[in-house]
Amino acid sequence: MSRKAKDLVSLLRLHSWTVDERRRELGILLAREEELIQFGLRLDQELLHEQKVAAADPTFAGYGFGAYVQNYRLRREQWMRTLDALRGEIEQARDHLAEAYRQLKVYEEVKEKRVEQERIEEVRKEQIAFDEIGQTQFRQRSAR
Repeated sequence: MSRKAKDLVSLLRLHSWTVDERRRELGILLAREEELIQFGLRLDQELLHEQKVAAADPTFAGYGFGAYVQNYRLRREQWMRTLDALRGEIEQARDHLAEAYRQLKVYEEVKEKRVEQERIEEVRKEQIAFDEIGQTQFRQRSAR
């Protein structure tokens, strides 16, 4: 393998590591998204529970439930903003992963072409050597 091909192997290793790193980053963000979705579901379940409690206890409904609903709305709005921001980060992470993967594929194709060119050059040199051997043998036979 030539020096150029070895350099490409190093670049491939680097870009492969970059792709893996981008995948890990995306995985972390997707796990965080799932946590946020679960939090939103718990928030909604909590509201349903509080509604049942308020329906069963008119005193709580009059004093505590209104404050709870106000707090719920604030928490829900904050949750939605956080989830929207996270989804933006996820989209950006997907773009970065796709770009890293495209770069890796380019380097893989270049490496494959270089290896193929080196193989063709090696075959060409062997053929020249065989031709030279054949010509030498022909000249020797002709000289006899």
